[in-house]
Amino acid sequence: MTASSTTDSVTVLTGMYAAEAEYLAAGGPGAASFDLLAPFFAPDVVLHQADALPYGGTWRGRSGMERFFLAMSQVWQSFEMTEQEFLAVGETAVVLTQVCARTRSTGRQLTFPILQTIKFKDGRIVEIRPFYWDTQAIAGACAAVPPTK
Repeated sequence: MTASSTTDSVTVLTGMYAAEAEYLAAGGPGAASFDLLAPFFAPDVVLHQADALPYGGTWRGRSGMERFFLAMSQVWQSFEMTEQEFLAVGETAVVLTQVCARTRSTGRQLTFPILQTIKFKDGRIVEIRPFYWDTQAIAGACAAVPPTK
């Protein structure tokens, strides 16, 4: 592990999260330019979301990331990252994020953690793997009719 690679990873992440906040504050997909976020992602970036989520699946390339942000904005009315912890070693980082979000379909508010592993190459994000503790609770809160147990 080198100090510069750890610093570079954290610098890329903090820059990307700041650009994401700016992008969303400007109206997000359809209203703001994805150009704010694009430089942080490698052209062949891959995002693996849990299939059980309303925006689940694998999203590839910068155009895939742009479509992912559109899918997220269709699910969430608000999605605030209230707290983050970073652990970066070389070209891999782990980020624990506390989220407070409100769904569009039901108006329900949720708070939940997301743990992401993020890989970097040449100062750009090449792979993201988020882990949600309870995908069923998130999918259920986003469903127009609450699921029965």
